[in-house]
Amino acid sequence: MILYQLPLLILTMSLVYLFIAPTGPLLFSLFFKLVPMFMILIYALQLLPRKKTRTHLLLITGLAFCIIGDATLHWFLFGLTAFFIGHLFYMAGFFTQWKYSKMRLTMIIPIAGFACFIGFRLVEALSQEGNAGLIFHVIAYIFIISLMTFSAVMTGNGWAIAGSVLFVISDSILAWNMFITPVPSSNVLVMLPYYGGQFLIAHSISSIVAGGNRIVW
Repeated sequence: MILYQLPLLILTMSLVYLFIAPTGPLLFSLFFKLVPMFMILIYALQLLPRKKTRTHLLLITGLAFCIIGDATLHWFLFGLTAFFIGHLFYMAGFFTQWKYSKMRLTMIIPIAGFACFIGFRLVEALSQEGNAGLIFHVIAYIFIISLMTFSAVMTGNGWAIAGSVLFVISDSILAWNMFITPVPSSNVLVMLPYYGGQFLIAHSISSIVAGGNRIVW
């Protein structure tokens, strides 16, 4: 399939899941939820150059684990663990393309600040609701997604940076809605930046390593 057609199809199927597909039964809903992610995986695979590097393979593996996380998030800790592993692979892939810059290095301050803010609010809410057993898992996840975002920033790759930020936005809304207070239209507000973030991280494969297949939009 021609590469420029896939993004349109991914967008279409994302909107179908969010606004048209029925919410039940669970397996039916999961099918429509996962279709855009499998399309993003296909898109990422088509961007791989003939000479694949460790960075490419790490990012593809991270995307695969995120798909597993999507499929199992109904069982919260299973899904959270899969996403945690996915972020480890994303982070490892981004760190292989570390490009030092004082400006980029300072981005650790707002990233850490936001992580502390959302972490404090979640710990407070989990404690009050009797879910203290989840605190360790949630804090560990906040730490790893923050580190993943920082690693994306340090690549200097705009696609990877934007994708990781959208991922953080999505997960923050999800966590806020689950544990702190209900968010109106939460599914749309969670999934649109999530699909967008995953697509942009996948698209970064075209430019994050010299010699990749660069796509002209």
